[in-house]
Amino acid sequence: MKEEPKEWKIILYQTETGKCPFDDFIATLTDNERDWMAVCIEHLKREGFNIRRPQADKLRDDIYELRIQLKGRKKTRTLYFFCYNDYIVLTHTFIKRSDKVPDKEINKAIKYRNTFLEKYNINNIEEAYNVSGFPKI
Repeated sequence: MKEEPKEWKIILYQTETGKCPFDDFIATLTDNERDWMAVCIEHLKREGFNIRRPQADKLRDDIYELRIQLKGRKKTRTLYFFCYNDYIVLTHTFIKRSDKVPDKEINKAIKYRNTFLEKYNINNIEEAYNVSGFPKI
């Protein structure tokens, strides 16, 4: 019998003030764009480390990018990291305007990751977030 593939738990990073950079970006999109983003995030949730180029890529310092093309040739990048063997934390999303992901965006994701890992550990992460599935956007 074939074993079911692992399904990762998605967490949306929140700042100390409760702001969610991913949600802030999503709020600027049309319904169709939000739906497409949700499909892509579900794919990440199912595939985790197995998702490869051109859909995703490792940038540096264990920060990854999910590449999502929206209508009008808008290239978005959702930066994320893996933690505690079960979780993918989406830090933020932006529209990519150059060939290379800007260092400032990667550095922001690293800062968010470090803040997150200082606050949450393997013992308190489950109770801190509802990670039963991808939140409706």
